[in-house]
Amino acid sequence: MNYKNRYSIGEVSLICNVSKKTLRYYDKIGLINSERDDTNNYRYYTKESLLAVPVIKYYKQMGFKLDEMREFIEGNHYNVYKAIQTSFRSKIDELQREQEEIRRKYASVKDWYDLIIEAEMVIDNNIHEVSIKYVEATDCLYQEQIFNNDIEASIINIEFTNHVEAVNNEITGPVMLNFSSFRDRMENKGQNIRILQRTLMECKKDEQMTFGGYMMVACYHIGPHESICGTYEKMCHWARRHGYLLGDESYERYVADYWTTRNSAQFVTEIMIRATRV
Repeated sequence: MNYKNRYSIGEVSLICNVSKKTLRYYDKIGLINSERDDTNNYRYYTKESLLAVPVIKYYKQMGFKLDEMREFIEGNHYNVYKAIQTSFRSKIDELQREQEEIRRKYASVKDWYDLIIEAEMVIDNNIHEVSIKYVEATDCLYQEQIFNNDIEASIINIEFTNHVEAVNNEITGPVMLNFSSFRDRMENKGQNIRILQRTLMECKKDEQMTFGGYMMVACYHIGPHESICGTYEKMCHWARRHGYLLGDESYERYVADYWTTRNSAQFVTEIMIRATRV
């Protein structure tokens, strides 16, 4: 395009696709200065001011705030390139932190979404058959607790939530309870348990335990937790018929529970017990 010496605010707005309000604000904070005509005091902009608009748009695209970009747009530093490097390095660090935060948020939402899909599939297809499967080894944050037969308070676990915060981490995926005796669980007895859940950031070795890495008998339980004993009994019968010896511990993986719905008929729990051939 052919440039001229001066432009009205309306012309700059039209040429650069930016509102007059924005141009007035840039003028107010000294980012793009206008001039005043001596004869009529009208605001006008020079060619240099006009060409500053695309530069500002590009810096905004990169995430710079107006105050941040003013410093290196003006170029008043003795070493302007060093000033720009410092600003850009700071912005890179900031964006990396934001990227990591978004990654963790995405993982949390995606993992919960996957659980909803899994629960819907189990309920719609009435999947409650016992099976044997290899469970991949997974490192989880854990905490040892005493189970007093209050399953809701064990799943929505305030003590564990506080523990997660204390170790400066975040959790994702299903809550799992590791019962030291599945037979005591069947009889609703109190016992030592571990609550465990995957984390979004790396755990220290002494804060985590490995779940899986071996064959397990597994079965989905659909419905209230109060009736889960029946699913355990079914798993015991299946193991005897198929020649498997069950370990003492069990894991309950809560696919859909109090976190998702208050309708206990829609609860989905996967029970897993380590198994070996007799």
